[in-house]
Amino acid sequence: MNLHRPPLGSFASVFIAVVVAAALLVGAFMIQRRRPRGEILQPGAPFVLATGKCAECHRQTTPGVVHEYEMSHHAARNISCLDCHQPQAGQEKLDHRGFVIAKTLTALNCQTCHKTEYEQYVRSRHAAPAWAAIAGPGDFTAEQIELGEKFHPTWVKRAANPLVGIEGPAAVNKGCYQCHSIGRPNADGSLGTCTSCHARHVASVELARMPQTCGQCHLGPDHSQIEIYEESKHGALFAAQRPHMNLAAEPSNTTTADTPVPTCATCHMGALEHIASTHDTTERLSYYLFSAVTDKRPNALLGQQHMQEVCLQCHTTPRIEKFYSDAEKVIASTNDLVRQSQAIMKRLYDEHLLKPDTFDHPIQYLAFNLWHYAGRTAKHGAFMGGADFVQWHGFYELASKLTELRQMADDLRRNSGPAPTTQPR
Repeated sequence: MNLHRPPLGSFASVFIAVVVAAALLVGAFMIQRRRPRGEILQPGAPFVLATGKCAECHRQTTPGVVHEYEMSHHAARNISCLDCHQPQAGQEKLDHRGFVIAKTLTALNCQTCHKTEYEQYVRSRHAAPAWAAIAGPGDFTAEQIELGEKFHPTWVKRAANPLVGIEGPAAVNKGCYQCHSIGRPNADGSLGTCTSCHARHVASVELARMPQTCGQCHLGPDHSQIEIYEESKHGALFAAQRPHMNLAAEPSNTTTADTPVPTCATCHMGALEHIASTHDTTERLSYYLFSAVTDKRPNALLGQQHMQEVCLQCHTTPRIEKFYSDAEKVIASTNDLVRQSQAIMKRLYDEHLLKPDTFDHPIQYLAFNLWHYAGRTAKHGAFMGGADFVQWHGFYELASKLTELRQMADDLRRNSGPAPTTQPR
């Protein structure tokens, strides 16, 4: 007699359980096949936990946002959506499907983790001076004006650009503000937004280091840095070596093996070998190249030393010194030509043939173009290695416009009566 033989009923129970389980699996598989693709691609438990279930909806409504987030360093480090979208002091709150989030994200949200980078940024021309260059000081608090003026005297407490009123809101909103909003004051007391360079959900260091990212704003006849860069030896080498570069390298450990060719960010902001990164884009500059007449910055020597430390990673000291010496001669020549144009215009204003601070006559546009386009281009070309921009887009335009300016001034003096003055009574 086999005492270990199970009763016949036990086999039946096991058999029924197996059949039921198999039927459930087959049913689940068939149901799964019929589910919408958005539901099938729902993230796994760890991802849902990390993002506070945001991805469950946004995978279907805005899948691109989820995809960008998945590519980011934030996702790799388990930083959740709510970590970034959490309301900060002074921010308007929004009840969103059971979660309380900030209605609008600003640099204040980023600086909760990136405090040093934000403090460097607010010292730069990317901050308050960028917005004031178009809109003037009216949108800033007294504290924001004081901070901006501390590092950039007269560049925040200034009148709004007169072209704003001439061109109108449509041009300004979809034109000027699209770039200059990098320094727009926010209702929460912060300035600007980090997403201008890093993008919202991918939060990419690599993107911020791409020349094309800087070139979204630094382009065109008045500040043609991307065109100059692409013409330069640096730009040509970047185009050839981009596949071998590691633009996503950690800022704390970036070497010339990662970026053997400099990008805009490498020279103006980037970490390289022993050199620390900075978000103050003016820290390594020595001249006000954007001004009509270029002077040295207050910290010119220090800025030059910082920039040349980057140059020394690839070039020798004599080569660097000659490069700077030649570029400084371009500044001197450009200043001379611009001052000649200013003297012509000053005489017209003194004779009341033109109204000051206006664009009422073609000669005022010509005088503006002379320094704002041709003068700037020649100087930037000299410091960035763009020979064609120094010559044909720079000095040739300066010379031709100055000749035209003299002729127009003579014609205006012969043919026009005195124009009303706006001088204080």
